Amino acid sequence: MPKKSLESLTESMFYVLMAFASGSMCGTDAAGFIERRTCGRIRMGPATLYTILGKFEKEKLIEEIGVDGRRRTYRITARGAQAYEAELARLRQCVADAEAENGGSNG
Repeated sequence: MPKKSLESLTESMFYVLMAFASGSMCGTDAAGFIERRTCGRIRMGPATLYTILGKFEKEKLIEEIGVDGRRRTYRITARGAQAYEAELARLRQCVADAEAENGGSNG
């Protein structure tokens, strides 16, 4: 059975949606948001970022709301907000499962 498109998000995809959930911005601003939010753990290059933006726009998770030269501004859609919340719930369940399995300890 084929996997539904964007059934679960990669870490990079999750952080891109997180960026747009915080407000409208361009791709460069989203990359900066992600790098700051993750304390530099995730540094998204242009190829990865713009591939994700294109996929999200195609899937109607974000929409372009402005163009100023090469700078394109996007915002999250209702569908994108739903996808973000669903992934957040999935990740919370993963952590809860791991904590239950390990008795809440790190070792």
